[in-house]
Amino acid sequence: MTRIFTERIQKVRKICAHLCNLWHKNNSLMQLNIYNNIEELSQHVAEWMVDYIHKTLQLQDRFTIALSGGSTPKKLHLLLASDPFKNKIDWQKLHVFWGDERYVPLTDERNNAKMAFDTLLDYVPVPKSQIHIMRTDIDPEESANEYEGILKDYFPGAAASFELRATSDHPTHDSRPTTHDLKPTTFDLVFLGLGDNAHTLSLFPGEEVIHEKNHWVRSVFVKEINMQRITLTTPVVNLSKHIAFLVSGQDKADAVSHVLLNDYTPDLYPAQVIKPVNGELYWFLDEAAAMRVKK
Repeated sequence: MTRIFTERIQKVRKICAHLCNLWHKNNSLMQLNIYNNIEELSQHVAEWMVDYIHKTLQLQDRFTIALSGGSTPKKLHLLLASDPFKNKIDWQKLHVFWGDERYVPLTDERNNAKMAFDTLLDYVPVPKSQIHIMRTDIDPEESANEYEGILKDYFPGAAASFELRATSDHPTHDSRPTTHDLKPTTFDLVFLGLGDNAHTLSLFPGEEVIHEKNHWVRSVFVKEINMQRITLTTPVVNLSKHIAFLVSGQDKADAVSHVLLNDYTPDLYPAQVIKPVNGELYWFLDEAAAMRVKK
């Protein structure tokens, strides 16, 4: 019992040390959470999400969320769609978006929206008018422009601030808004994944979209995987109130370490560009994904 307690104290100290390091690296509020396995991770994230949605809806009449693709969110979705979690969320007030999408039909198993419907949205009462997929039945550029228009209608304050900044005579070289733009926000919550090459959204190593400053949504052809995709960009994501990475598996351990501990080199590690301007950044990891960070 004493040994277990000592090991947990040591883990907490290591995590705190890394949090201090990450605070200075990212200049944003960040919380690092490590769980034994993906089941425990999913359980804690579901509980955290329920609490956050409840508190947010006490202050406003809607909750906007951007979902991610990949394998890790599936367990979370299934948990949220099951009792008792689905009865703890006011789904009628959720407005659902996606962080990125593969340019494949909605019926394709690789489609992120299809995965979300199959594991969550078909089982909870979110009004269809409040579910905003990235369309893949039209030209990808048209789809990206359409989605950006939807987002700017949803977040007019942030859009106005963004447009003002974009037309400034002295634009910043940083993709994040400057300090006088801190108040406007976009999503209440954005879930992100992490690829084994340190990509997030459809921001892949070496792609120019990593440094996008003028658009909230882009259509991109990713040479590394030979696929057209549609993706949110950092200007809109970094204005979110909460951003949460969900990462599991030993195959992600190197990427997690590179993003969190290496010098800022987003062309190599694109997920490093995720830096909330006036929000909070969370990393939810299982032990396998965190193995390099904990050493």
